[in-house]
Amino acid sequence: MRLCFLVEERYRHDGMPREVIRQLSAWGHQVDVVRPGRSLMRMSDAVRAGSHDAWVLKTVSGGPGLTLLEAAAAVGLTTVNDARSIRGVRDKALAAVIGRSRGLPMPPTYAAARPEALEEIPEAEFPLVVKPADGSSGRAVRLVPTPDRLRALRAELAAEGMLIAQPYVPNSGVDLKVYCVGGELYATERVSPLGGDGGARGRRVPLSAEVAALAAEVGAAYGLDLYGVDVLLGPDGPVIVDVNDFPSFKEVPDAAARVGRAVLELARGGGGRSESTLVGALTGAEPPVRAPEPAPGTPPATATGRMTATVSGGR
Repeated sequence: MRLCFLVEERYRHDGMPREVIRQLSAWGHQVDVVRPGRSLMRMSDAVRAGSHDAWVLKTVSGGPGLTLLEAAAAVGLTTVNDARSIRGVRDKALAAVIGRSRGLPMPPTYAAARPEALEEIPEAEFPLVVKPADGSSGRAVRLVPTPDRLRALRAELAAEGMLIAQPYVPNSGVDLKVYCVGGELYATERVSPLGGDGGARGRRVPLSAEVAALAAEVGAAYGLDLYGVDVLLGPDGPVIVDVNDFPSFKEVPDAAARVGRAVLELARGGGGRSESTLVGALTGAEPPVRAPEPAPGTPPATATGRMTATVSGGR
């Protein structure tokens, strides 16, 4: 197969997607790499019907790669993930609307173009987690304990563009990250970046049936096939605090091979979930949900379309 990977400058040297590209090439597939942040592109020639079996994007929020991926989708080419679905999670304000409209457990979300507007949030909602609406990889995430502290951060926050704020969810200080690749779910945990040790290495952990079912619902709600979900175990149960397209897949065993196989399967099938899934999220139509395996110890499913929790049991 012939694949085109769009790789933004921030991820040029990252293991993901470099290792996936290397694995696909080793299997004999032709992989063209485009760096949209560094190249002058003649758009009429950059996207040509039939030139690639699929286009794959590893992007930053607002990066030029998403425009190119959307151009490929607009002329009917296969993209991984669906281009509109990526837009739906890259804008965290939009992602919050989609998630809550589908009944996903997400915190109430405030959005503001100017930091002083956040100062209208009632004091009862503090402490807040404030972050850029286009943020990624934990960049510029701040725990703001009081309205006075929010006012003190006004100048600093002004440089971040559109902002979102959510009431802080009490938790153990550990983030649970669930990755979906090839219809299988993997769970890892790491110290929260709000805990001052955001660089700590993660570790594989068991995945409960409740969180597995929630992660499967996320893929259906947003129309994603390769994705990650950040979950906090709050006092009232699991809460989704972020959704990422094409994440790092850290601690997933043989991640490059697994992601590579998933990309090939999606390319052969003409893509994964239709963008109608995302449209349904905004209109109220029910999307199909691929459920996780119901019981611990059940072997991974091989049939297309089934979601498997490959690590199971309680925490």
